[in-house]
Amino acid sequence: MGEPVDDLRLRLLVLTEHVRALVAARRIDDPNPDDPFRGLYLTEDHIGRILDPPPPAGADSRADGLRAAVEAAADSAEAAGQTIRLRRLAARAGLGPLDVEILLVALAPDVDTRFERLYGYLNDDVTRRRPTIGLALELTDASPFDPAHRARLAPGAPLLDRGLITVEDPDRPFLTRGLRVPDRVTAHLLGDDAPDPALTSLLSSKGTSEFCRLPQPGGDPVAAALAAGVRLLHLREEVAGSGVRAAADALGRAGHEALPLDLAHLDTGADPVCLARIAVREALLRDAALVVDPVERLANVSPEALRILTAGESPVVLVGMTTWDPAWSAAVPLSAEVPGPGSDDRTGMWAAALAEDAAPGLLDAVEHFVLGPVQVEQAVRAARASAACAGRALTGEDLRRGCRAQNAAGLQRLARRVEPAVGWEDLVLPGPVERALRELAARARHRDRVLTGWRMRPGGGRGRGVIALFAGESGTGKTMSAEVLAADLGLDLYTVNLSAVVDKYVGETEKNLERIFVEAAGVNAILLFDEADAIFAKRGEVRDAHDRYANIESAYLLQRLETFEGLAVLATNLRANIDEAFTRRLDAVIDFPAPDQAARRALWQRCLAPPLPCRADIDLEHCARNFVLSGGNIRSVAITAAYLAAGNGGRVGMPEILDGIRQEYRKLGRLLLDGELDPLPRN
Repeated sequence: MGEPVDDLRLRLLVLTEHVRALVAARRIDDPNPDDPFRGLYLTEDHIGRILDPPPPAGADSRADGLRAAVEAAADSAEAAGQTIRLRRLAARAGLGPLDVEILLVALAPDVDTRFERLYGYLNDDVTRRRPTIGLALELTDASPFDPAHRARLAPGAPLLDRGLITVEDPDRPFLTRGLRVPDRVTAHLLGDDAPDPALTSLLSSKGTSEFCRLPQPGGDPVAAALAAGVRLLHLREEVAGSGVRAAADALGRAGHEALPLDLAHLDTGADPVCLARIAVREALLRDAALVVDPVERLANVSPEALRILTAGESPVVLVGMTTWDPAWSAAVPLSAEVPGPGSDDRTGMWAAALAEDAAPGLLDAVEHFVLGPVQVEQAVRAARASAACAGRALTGEDLRRGCRAQNAAGLQRLARRVEPAVGWEDLVLPGPVERALRELAARARHRDRVLTGWRMRPGGGRGRGVIALFAGESGTGKTMSAEVLAADLGLDLYTVNLSAVVDKYVGETEKNLERIFVEAAGVNAILLFDEADAIFAKRGEVRDAHDRYANIESAYLLQRLETFEGLAVLATNLRANIDEAFTRRLDAVIDFPAPDQAARRALWQRCLAPPLPCRADIDLEHCARNFVLSGGNIRSVAITAAYLAAGNGGRVGMPEILDGIRQEYRKLGRLLLDGELDPLPRN
């Protein structure tokens, strides 16, 4: 920390000698240097001196000798392995000797207050305590008549383009415009490596954890490209966070420090162009490479900011979920694909993240979650916090809860989130149906190993999604089974709201469905399309424009299901209304039959179980034998009976149950035979 300050102090001594010589020359030229109103008026004698100035005085010879001594000391320091920050910055930014001298002139008031007063004197204006362009050129023995010298402080020059100097007062004549060095540049030259405060909220920890630096497919070619001098790259990632990890790993292999910017945290009120300039300067000061994620957001918010990022001198890696659009920038990046972590990669990430909690079974609980490296780390942190709050060791359920916490909230605007609260023990289904459901759960749990690891994924751009159709009458357990699947896999369940999907305007329904599919692909959840026949309807003969667009909607869904990456369940009461072309794209079709007498008795027993207070006179066998109801209807009867018992201040008995059955039959439009409701008194 001390060495850069000493070098800078020595260089300022050289500048002091230049200022001393210029002040002496000004005092000779000034007819009355002690006048308290000096600079506020001009005498005739002073006007004559301005119009007929004496020959310019050269720099003090002592300054030349001192400059040579400072350069020799810097050479010796670098030979000894020390770093001279000003020299290093000049080399990175492409600064010439004149640029360095001008930078020192502009920097001086920020490190030594004496220069403020001296500059005020030399500017002939005590209120202007920073150097002007004219004063800087004069102190560096540069001619204001030389276009090459003037160009060092014009747009396009490295000092201005790299953000190392700011030219103020643009409305003034060129030579009287002020010069200022940004505080971040001054701090860097003084040995401070803290990032610019404007970037604090954007600096990301993605890719910085040790377990995030596991070998990544595609990482070696990217590292080779960086080592070969490729300055601009674009990585398209399949899983959020994998591109940043690949970039960090590749930059490390190529010997670059990564400066990751997470644009997901970009403040809506911030100026992207200003932030882009600051980011380019920060990368220059730190000799780092920028990793920008997601690039699509910056391209949509401010194309100019993206142009500035891609025009810098430091390496830039742009990460996003979409392919590169040539309209984003005139610079052409090297594009590469970053596939999502495979099953072995994810196992390695989880194992590294859970090194402190090597309990058996933890990895099995989360092997099916599709998460990026950063999401894995955040999920483990959330799980540990949950376990610590409960005062117990980390469990698989804690990890699943932590994984669900990584889901983005975008899907909740399009579907209703249901946190599963039931399990396999709550289902009352025939054996073949339950086996089919368990096979579906196994398919969802091991899909990555089968489709990616064992290369069973078909071609044609097909996705890795798992799609099932649940068909059966209302109340036979379709929705509850989807919830049980979600609970078994540790996922959330999202029920699609048809009112948010179906639109009377042509093309809008497809757009709404596309938004749902896009959001669902990035969420570890099960997507439930209840009453799916309203969307996945059969195509029919085209008689008018309505039929044509209805067929287009179904055709779009057929194509979209091919590329779906998530888990989806289509539930319908009318399987015959589902287009047969969807069947080939389904991984499972499960029919839910109406419950038989034994199943109805089990359902009655589940619905009337504690903590519901029930009397001993309930005849479950009578209810199961005489009333043909589905599971949903039985649940509705039990709830009605519970309300009746609560209103009477007692417990649920046979009269309340039979009254609930009568109300349920009335809702269903079904008739009851005489004597079926005995012993309930009739009104």
